[in-house]
Amino acid sequence: MILIPAIDLMGGKAVRLAQGERDRVTTYSDDPVGLAQGFARAGAGCIHVVDLDGAFEGNPTQRKIVVDICRAAAEHDVRVQTGGGIRDAATVDALIDAGVDRVVLGTLAIKDPATVEALCQKHADRIVVAADARDGMVAVSGWTEKSEVTALELAQSAARWGAAAVLHTDVSRDGMQGGPAVDATAAIQREVSIPVYASGGVGSLEHIEACAHADIAGVVLGRALYEGAFTVEEALSRC
Repeated sequence: MILIPAIDLMGGKAVRLAQGERDRVTTYSDDPVGLAQGFARAGAGCIHVVDLDGAFEGNPTQRKIVVDICRAAAEHDVRVQTGGGIRDAATVDALIDAGVDRVVLGTLAIKDPATVEALCQKHADRIVVAADARDGMVAVSGWTEKSEVTALELAQSAARWGAAAVLHTDVSRDGMQGGPAVDATAAIQREVSIPVYASGGVGSLEHIEACAHADIAGVVLGRALYEGAFTVEEALSRC
């Protein structure tokens, strides 16, 4: 199982939301590039970067910081995947040309699946499909709209398209540290052939172990790292 520290960007700072709500934000650092360097030095093989302003506004706004993080991570041979407000193929192409290893697409996968399928074919192993779910149904547009598509249905579509992976987030758990949706994520992983990553709710090393024991391919870490529940090195030891 791979371990993926997350950096959520809002106003140029690294923050965390609670349950995906824009007004429930905690700021942790005004140096997201330095955070990325720290995660890389600690042994993380991949970093997950989200442009929260872009997710809510429907247009990426912090590309320079994302690119700076990519350059810093590349010095340590660490991959960066990024999402948030990416709503068209041209933006995906530009991010990959700028050095992003993988682009995470959620809203676009629901609203324009044909474009995401084409992107998966064009950029082999570079597109991650985000299944951000509330009560099992995919939420889009910064988690403010609930679709009629289940997380499993979206994951199955992603596998058919040739996506590199699926990122499954239980939005209600995100930032709460009460534990990720292990059973739901494992159930999706059993139904698709591509890797599925759990995101949202990790608060202890035991939560990481639970994901590993459930044969989930990867886990994204956020608030627990920032608040010192454990270190990257300690988390890696449980993978």
